[in-house]
Amino acid sequence: MQSTQKPTHVRYLILLMLFLVTTINYADRATIAIAGSSLQKDLGIDAVTLGYIFSAFGWAYVAGQIPGGWLLDRFGSKKVYALSIFTWSLFTVLQGFVGEFGMSTAIVALFMLRFLVGLAEAPSFPGNARIVAAWFPTAERGTASAIFNSAQYFATVLFAPLMGWIVYSFGWEHVFIVMGILGIIFSLVWLKVIYSPREHPRINEAEFKHIAENGGMVDMDQKGKKSDGPKWDYIRQLLTNRMMLGVYLGQYCINGITYFFLTWFPVYLVQERGMTILKAGFIASLPAICGFIGGVLGGVISDYLLRKGHSLTFARKAPIIAGLLVSSSIVACNYVEVEWMVVGFMALAFFGKGVGALGWAVVSDTSPKQIAGLSGGLFNTFGNIASITTPIVIGYIISSTGSFKWALVFVGANALVAVFSYLVIVGPIKRVVLKEPPTNGGVEASGKLSQAHS
Repeated sequence: MQSTQKPTHVRYLILLMLFLVTTINYADRATIAIAGSSLQKDLGIDAVTLGYIFSAFGWAYVAGQIPGGWLLDRFGSKKVYALSIFTWSLFTVLQGFVGEFGMSTAIVALFMLRFLVGLAEAPSFPGNARIVAAWFPTAERGTASAIFNSAQYFATVLFAPLMGWIVYSFGWEHVFIVMGILGIIFSLVWLKVIYSPREHPRINEAEFKHIAENGGMVDMDQKGKKSDGPKWDYIRQLLTNRMMLGVYLGQYCINGITYFFLTWFPVYLVQERGMTILKAGFIASLPAICGFIGGVLGGVISDYLLRKGHSLTFARKAPIIAGLLVSSSIVACNYVEVEWMVVGFMALAFFGKGVGALGWAVVSDTSPKQIAGLSGGLFNTFGNIASITTPIVIGYIISSTGSFKWALVFVGANALVAVFSYLVIVGPIKRVVLKEPPTNGGVEASGKLSQAHS
């Protein structure tokens, strides 16, 4: 650790890496949506089957959350995350070759590879939350979490037009190959740049002290601090905590909105609104720009409220509730025919969802130090059940009604349920203090986290 008076700003480099990896992460999730309409035509599959293929990612992603969180707590964020990036990128490349098989084999292969991408990506967001909790003081955590979370919109802004052009010009297979290779390269960059705060070669004592004294959990990944990893009783304690259950329900609903945009939205533009896939790729980026702006703005507003002396509860809840109320405006698309108005309401809904997507900041604020990865994994498990249910439910709605109208009502209802959860169920937001089993009493005192930083 360098010893100069002026603080370094290495945490912003770490945040840039989180932003970039999350951009790649979401671009790899969205490949199937951009390729979806062409792929559906080439493989001869119906809306329900496509819904199940869209959902394949979610089944594995949900199943992998708690094991992924445990691995992060046991072996640290750097190594586990690097392996995760490399593996999901490899499976993304392989999706580009499913067209070599017969139709039924190709569908099964595509489902399995999407499933494996979901499994490999499982540690990503718990890893993000752990790294933000370690590298950022409490009053900067909302903005930091909002920035990495807003990468999901930036991924659409940057890659939807590119991927739409690739599909239009070269065929859907090439989308998977290009994106997968990009991820493999980035996994090597990750190993060079990411360290814990105490071990990073570029941080100086002043920055380390600033982080450590203002709520950053700088020693989270220090070796020798844990021997067995997290205990299963901790999960029981989180699952019986009313605040956490409300946060989990809210995240499920917020992700319901996210997964509409990640899966069916480009298909909606092509099939319901008659756009070409090239045009849909560009149009899909417009709401995403608004979502990106809203995502960053939500975190900035939240941290601003915190610095102005408002409680952590108010500072986090106010943007979440206001943003999600705005997001419910997606239903208005059912009542307009003009293309620019449809795109406008979608953009407004995505902007509101971005402002309200502060769940990961709440996780960083509430997770106990000894199981920060597992806590994030549990949160993401509940949130990403929506990655399974949303594509399938919308597939059935489209199949039975012949249009997207009730699908948009379903998406809007998710926003309102999330508002209810944060208003009625969550209550005060504060750090969860775990009770250690009596046989491990010596650890209990050090395991309890001060709520002062919250």
